[in-house]
Amino acid sequence: MHVVIVGCGRVGSELAGALENVGHTVSVIDKNRRAFKNLPSGFAGEKFVGLGFDKDVLVEAGIETAEALAAVTNGDNSNILTVRIARETFGIQNVAARIYDPRRAVLYQRLGIATVATVAWATEQVLRRLLPTEAHPEWVDPTGQIRLVEVALPDAWAGRPLDSLDEPGRFWLVGLTRLGKAQLTTYGLAGQEGDLLHLMVASEAVDELERRLAEFDTVEHSA
Repeated sequence: MHVVIVGCGRVGSELAGALENVGHTVSVIDKNRRAFKNLPSGFAGEKFVGLGFDKDVLVEAGIETAEALAAVTNGDNSNILTVRIARETFGIQNVAARIYDPRRAVLYQRLGIATVATVAWATEQVLRRLLPTEAHPEWVDPTGQIRLVEVALPDAWAGRPLDSLDEPGRFWLVGLTRLGKAQLTTYGLAGQEGDLLHLMVASEAVDELERRLAEFDTVEHSA
């Protein structure tokens, strides 16, 4: 697969190297020629100086035969414009844009444009470590109605059948990570200390899920 990457900073250069390492061909575009020094040693892809939303530059970089494009410059507007041109002009369906403003990221996700909200992602990663027992979203559908969340199993749930946590129509345990290994859940599977649970949850039921886990934890510790 041929991939066009717009932006050759830390993210773009790492992405270019990772894609090439798994066998894809890569073209990199950056407005600053000096940015190409960030590319890994031995990078075999092509490099183009220019703006990612310049159609002529995109054509030169092989957009007409590419199957994917990532816009990862430091400019939200440039990244969104670039992926829109890739989709609407050149018919590239696999696109992703790096976005700093979380509010914009949500808007474009709802329009079907995959975005990576840098600030929101970093904030979420810190919260995971500060508040391990709260539900943290892994994925949210474009309408915002359902989400996949991760939550640490309270110690009091260890030994208890995890399917008793399910609430049809509200939240449903679909998998867990135990001792660093992810697995799908099965009927009667009991919780173990240190489990990370992965649940599909109706967005309005996230608080309810957290209360259910916390209430059982409180009862067990007070018994």
